[in-house]
Amino acid sequence: MLDRFFKLRERHTTLGTEVVAGTTTFLAMAYIILVNPAILASAGMDKTALILVTCLATALATLATGLFANAPIAMAPGMGLNAFFAYSLVLTDHLTWQTALGVVFLSGLFFFLLTAVGIRQKIVEAIPRSLISAVSAGIGLFITFIGLVNLGIIQKNEVTLVAAAPITPTVMVGLAGFLLMLLLEMHRIKGAMILGIMMSTLIALWTGLVPWPKEFVTFHFDLSPIAFKLDILAALKGGLFGAIFSLMFMHLFDSIGSLVACCHQAKRVDEKERLIGLDRLLSIDALASMAGAILGTSTITAYVESATGIGQGGRTGLTSVVTALLFVLAIIFVPLISVVPVYATAPALILVGFFMIKEVREINFEDVEKGFPAFVIIVMIALSYSIATGLAFGFLSYVLFKILRLKFAEVKPVMWVIAGLSCLHFIV
Repeated sequence: MLDRFFKLRERHTTLGTEVVAGTTTFLAMAYIILVNPAILASAGMDKTALILVTCLATALATLATGLFANAPIAMAPGMGLNAFFAYSLVLTDHLTWQTALGVVFLSGLFFFLLTAVGIRQKIVEAIPRSLISAVSAGIGLFITFIGLVNLGIIQKNEVTLVAAAPITPTVMVGLAGFLLMLLLEMHRIKGAMILGIMMSTLIALWTGLVPWPKEFVTFHFDLSPIAFKLDILAALKGGLFGAIFSLMFMHLFDSIGSLVACCHQAKRVDEKERLIGLDRLLSIDALASMAGAILGTSTITAYVESATGIGQGGRTGLTSVVTALLFVLAIIFVPLISVVPVYATAPALILVGFFMIKEVREINFEDVEKGFPAFVIIVMIALSYSIATGLAFGFLSYVLFKILRLKFAEVKPVMWVIAGLSCLHFIV
């Protein structure tokens, strides 16, 4: 039954592989259970309720991608998007968090309308192959940088911006898990990332670097402080078009960047290099954001950490179903999950970055007209700490090069629209 529904044999995978892949994706993105509430709580929202909503919204959105799109893609409240919600809309623009949730809902609604009329898919198909490869490589470099920071090897420096950090006991523990991952990967043993994360966590517990949990489960659930509290009318009345557009733009290119990178890694492309099932994934993405706003969380989007599960062989929606079920279980086991230190999961991001950055071999850097915009995307995604910003810079440079060479006909109509949206992103 599972084989028929998820097409396991057709996609050259097995039940065991999908379970391992789904578990790996969960472990790689489980940090969102703690990080998202911490960010949104700064906007005045109830942190305990946020933990529950984060798990629930992530589970529902990811389950939808598994059952309705048969894709190994996980979705959750987006990093960067949640920061925009809390620090820009609420703390800087002085919106109430209820009105900010209304902005999230409206941006998701407009996002869905763009998908329904096929504009979002046309946007993806208008992007040249070299830029698509650059997106994958750029995100690979981006999550590698995040992994290095989380591991503690890279730190902030007031003079050089970033610098190598001292090798501390926590770094050594993380590196031990990383070496195990590499060793298992060399021997093509499934579950390398999970085993590495588990080993680092156990070492941290045994050496006292992290405390043993005081309790393993909790049954205190209450959504009422934040669920169904969004204020759509206030978002409409407040002249917040700029905020809605900015959030929609960030969501648009965050999701497109993650989906393009992950779908190519999962070989979910046809003979014309078009992403298979993209329209369903984009629709789920938009609807999930609207549902998330109703439940009480910021914009939900496709997660690039899905690449960790894909890297472990995940090829079908069963990977997503496993990830979703683990997020449901996480609602009960939050005290236990919170024990896993960030430096234990960081090596998984570094290893996935290695897998993804190999896409640079598809870019012709000898042709400056094609190679430089790709280079811009790769560099700016990582250095701006934003997928959306990196893509905007790259798309603008691609169109600018075509204008300078008077090759207007080589730019697809939708690409002109993308360039215009990129300009508006920086202006707004």
